[in-house]
Amino acid sequence: MLAFVTVGSTRFDSLVQSVLSPEVLSNLRSKGYAQLVVQCGNSIFEHSSLIDSGGQLVVEKEGVGIELWKFKPTLQDDYERADLVISHAGSGTILDVLRLGKPLLVVVNPTLLDNHQQELATALAGLRHLQHSSIPNLAQTISNFEPSSLVPFPPFDGSRFAKLLDEHMGFE
Repeated sequence: MLAFVTVGSTRFDSLVQSVLSPEVLSNLRSKGYAQLVVQCGNSIFEHSSLIDSGGQLVVEKEGVGIELWKFKPTLQDDYERADLVISHAGSGTILDVLRLGKPLLVVVNPTLLDNHQQELATALAGLRHLQHSSIPNLAQTISNFEPSSLVPFPPFDGSRFAKLLDEHMGFE
């Protein structure tokens, strides 16, 4: 199985460093993930200087084949290929992955403005649409994670917005 990690358009050094740690890799392997693809952005980690802006690095650690790269125009193919997505808690990424019905484990980046990712991650985890973790707890969260316990995210319904707008404008 394949796990895909994305940090989005910012740096998230601690997430990349954590997913490359022996403990996390071992837990991924024990859950059946033999491949790990990491979109690392401009994060700083052990091998980051070996990846140029359009290139990739392929390594193996702890029995897991790892592919690392910085950016692509779209992550859609990577989301679709993944059996598990581990991501920063950005709203766009969360919605993209949940709409595909993929198991999602989000890690809040507390260094961002007002720690704004925490509220969304907590709310969606409370609805059981995803699992969330912190960097110190990531290995244990992976070990305990059961994708079958997640509740599918409801499909997009554009008519709901139109109805709200109509009600607000007094048309209904």
